[in-house]
Amino acid sequence: MSDTQAENQLFLANIELSRHIARLEEALREKEKAGESLQDSEKRYRRLFESAKDGILILDADTGKVVDVNPFLLQLLGYSYDALCGKHIWELGVFKDIAASKDAFQALQDKEYIRYEDLPLETQEGQAIAVEFVSNVYLVDNRKVIQCNIRDITAHKRAKAERTRLMAAIEQVGEGIFVTDAQGTIQFVNPAFKRMTGYSGEEAVGQNLRTLESGEQDELLYRNLWETVSGGKTWSGRMVNKRKDGTLYTEETTISPVRDALGQIVNYVGVGRDITDHLQLAAQFQHAQKMEAVGLLAGGVAHDYNNMLTVILGYAELAQRKVDPAQSVHADLEEIIKAGKRSTGITRQLLTFARKQTISPVVLDLNNAVTNMLNMLRRLIGEGIDLVWLPGKELSLVKMDPVQVDQMLANLCLNAQDAIADVGKITIETGTVVFDEAYCADHVGFVTGEYVLLAVSDNGCGMDKETMEQIFEPFFTSKAVGQGTGLGLSMVYGIVKQNNGFINVYSEPGKGSTFRIYLSRCADHAVDVQGEKAVEIPLSHGETVLLVEDEPALLKMSKMMLQKIGYRVLAAGTPGEAIGLAKKHAGEIHLLLTDVVMPGMNGKDLAERLHALRPNMKILFMSGYSVNMITDQGVLDERVNFIEKPFSMKDLAVKVTEALTDTRKT
Repeated sequence: MSDTQAENQLFLANIELSRHIARLEEALREKEKAGESLQDSEKRYRRLFESAKDGILILDADTGKVVDVNPFLLQLLGYSYDALCGKHIWELGVFKDIAASKDAFQALQDKEYIRYEDLPLETQEGQAIAVEFVSNVYLVDNRKVIQCNIRDITAHKRAKAERTRLMAAIEQVGEGIFVTDAQGTIQFVNPAFKRMTGYSGEEAVGQNLRTLESGEQDELLYRNLWETVSGGKTWSGRMVNKRKDGTLYTEETTISPVRDALGQIVNYVGVGRDITDHLQLAAQFQHAQKMEAVGLLAGGVAHDYNNMLTVILGYAELAQRKVDPAQSVHADLEEIIKAGKRSTGITRQLLTFARKQTISPVVLDLNNAVTNMLNMLRRLIGEGIDLVWLPGKELSLVKMDPVQVDQMLANLCLNAQDAIADVGKITIETGTVVFDEAYCADHVGFVTGEYVLLAVSDNGCGMDKETMEQIFEPFFTSKAVGQGTGLGLSMVYGIVKQNNGFINVYSEPGKGSTFRIYLSRCADHAVDVQGEKAVEIPLSHGETVLLVEDEPALLKMSKMMLQKIGYRVLAAGTPGEAIGLAKKHAGEIHLLLTDVVMPGMNGKDLAERLHALRPNMKILFMSGYSVNMITDQGVLDERVNFIEKPFSMKDLAVKVTEALTDTRKT
């Protein structure tokens, strides 16, 4: 080989060597770049690992030892890095539910993926937390590792529990709750809303709230409502809505806007309460209060009116005795007496309504009492009306004044007669009813228990709601002027209340009426009620009567009556004056005749004071109405002698004689 050839070969070899060196250098540079990329990747992973807001636990898949753990998990569990790293997972009590043993860890090894939605853990300090646990198996440098991602869901779980409790409360609360969108379209309703409106959830959702409008309110209310809530304020008010079945109900509602994070109104939430029953009970209570107030007024008027009637009747009777019956003035006085007695009937009706009429109750069989009245009632209502009597079987006894039973039946039948145009039917029936707590809760004043029912029904013209609200008020009448006093039904009401009973009315225009009276049952034995015997005016045997009356005209007239009958009279205008006369009078005072209501001292207290001075003196009370000072709720005590104003000379003479001959202790 020549030198030239050798040089050429050497040159070529150098070139090839340079190429190899270049390739090696390129390979080295690539390797350096790969190392740098790997380091960058590891740094990025480490940063993510260190800053992650979920816990990360790295396990050696072969040994089960903790290889690494990020700061978030250490903070979450309350452990230090050294306390966890290098430990077998089954040695860590905090993870006992995942790998409590090597066998349990083997199951974790064998599964490529494990997920626990709600895993209970306990921190080193013993605090219970809930986590979401997800584990994956993958290779790192040809080694299998298990990465466990642990997310704290304690707050989320607590919020979910709070939402569950909130929904349970919304589902069970008694008020109706609805949620609408910004246009008023219903998106949610609770069960109370469904019960209140009659709509199911499926029927309500998607409908506009206008579906509930009843037409009872004017457009102004709805415009004010919408302007208030759309302006970001809460609206509260009362409205009448319409149920699915068309019936109306009154609702108290509060509607508020709901805003999103940007402050925009996105929903409206409403809470409503059906107050229909409450309003009905309130109306019943107000009506009862009104009737009580009217009763007090009627009682007071009747008391004063009775005093004046006593004077009018007394003087008319005294004057009549002084003139010849053949004279025209005798007939004129008779007309005055008749008019006065008719007026007495009106005051008695007022006193009955006011529950201040003196009564003498006895135990009686209501069926017998009604039967004894049937003939009189048939004459009262006339031949064109059929009177049907339906007595209940095995009826309990009641305790009340038989006269009041007659008064109730007569007034109810007359009222029914007026409601029937020409021919018709009136039905009287009795029975037994029991009121439970549910019924009494809906009817103000009613008390639970068993009651005797007395019902009077007719098939007449019936009444509207406005009329029914006033029928028991004194002087209210739907008849023409001069055709009724308006006291018949108020008298029935007073009798029922005085006997601790209850009364209900059921009526509709064109469908007749039914009055139902409920009386307390009595366990005593019934007694026979004797009719009143006619008696002549009994004359005095010269007894002395101490008369006490604060009304001067009535005092003068009563004194003249007593003297006309033959009694010696000591007249006193005040209780103090009466005590003075009783002390000064040397002879015997046989009877104290005293008014009940007087200024300074009532009649009962006066009687007790005088009884200490004169223990043998009899006592007779008089009053325009009975009061609790001598009676119990208007029921006359059998031991009390009492005369009701106004009275005639005959009435006075009979009562004075009865009191003087009374052998009971006064």
